[in-house]
Amino acid sequence: MPGKPIEGEKRVFMTGNEVVAWAALAAGAEIMYGYPITPQNEIMHYWTRLAPKFGREFLQTEDELSAGFTTIGGVLAGKKAFTATAGPGNTLMQEPMSMAEAMRLPTVVVIQQRGGPSTGTVIYSQQEVTMTTLGGNGEGMRIVYSTATHQELFDYTIKAFNTAWKYRFPTFILGDGYQAKAREPLTIYDPELRGITMVPAEPLVGKPGVPGVDRPPVHLRNTYNVEEELYELVGSLVRDFERIAPEVAEYEAFGLDDAVLAVVSHGVVSRACKAAVKELREAGYKVGYFRPVTLRPLAVPALQEAAQKAGRFLVVESAQGQLARLLKDALYGSTAEMLPLYKPGMGITAEDVVARVKEILG
Repeated sequence: MPGKPIEGEKRVFMTGNEVVAWAALAAGAEIMYGYPITPQNEIMHYWTRLAPKFGREFLQTEDELSAGFTTIGGVLAGKKAFTATAGPGNTLMQEPMSMAEAMRLPTVVVIQQRGGPSTGTVIYSQQEVTMTTLGGNGEGMRIVYSTATHQELFDYTIKAFNTAWKYRFPTFILGDGYQAKAREPLTIYDPELRGITMVPAEPLVGKPGVPGVDRPPVHLRNTYNVEEELYELVGSLVRDFERIAPEVAEYEAFGLDDAVLAVVSHGVVSRACKAAVKELREAGYKVGYFRPVTLRPLAVPALQEAAQKAGRFLVVESAQGQLARLLKDALYGSTAEMLPLYKPGMGITAEDVVARVKEILG
């Protein structure tokens, strides 16, 4: 029998895509289905190099639609299956992930965002937020972790498998091209060593026994004949999602107690924002920092408290207000003012944030 992919803890220096492959192995992923698209390609490449050593599998499909649907097939068969994509591939992936939403299937998808619209650039952006959080033709009942560092890519890839199988909603790790390609030090580890018990996968179809005789029949549907049936399904999805939201939602914040302005960002942009806020506070500016880690569901009570304390948000993102739209929805009725620092498809530095804050505060 192959040994564990990671014994104990190791300090390593890897690209983000390599990190995802190792994390999926550590989480017990059994098979990856995928189709090439930059900047996530190396997740597939590293997985295909590592997987055979540990009895895992890979299937390259003909496109992202197939990658999504075969991932669903693997999950139905009881496999810890996952896929990864970016940009236009994420667009195609919304159809199978809508099916997973309807059928409450624990799919795991890693997104390494690239610039858009359409083919755009292969480098970096935060322009896939709306599509990943609310994509498909349903109501967006999915869980989305937005990572900022390679360490988080490792931690949240492992966590995503547990979240997906525990709550049975499609689960996404939302990275970006910078994280995908850059190298950075981090600690990789065996989850068991840190007291993380992995939720086991189980077959959702083809279980032993006769349905209706030896066990209850399995009902997995994504097609409904009458409006009332679909209305009942959507209502149950929304109720279940709202019930688990307080358990799932995560955020990071500091400096809000005396802040007259809070800098809000997510993902890799929050690294620049964190550095900027620390610099500004040292210079005497009353500026706070708020970063949603889960973009879906948002940590709404904490966000509302931050808005009440600071009164003004500077929303910083490499998109034209996609994060801001989520915030406005969560803060409906709040009098907090939202100010923009939007650079779609562009990197944002701490210097950019410092300059914008000084422009606002004088």
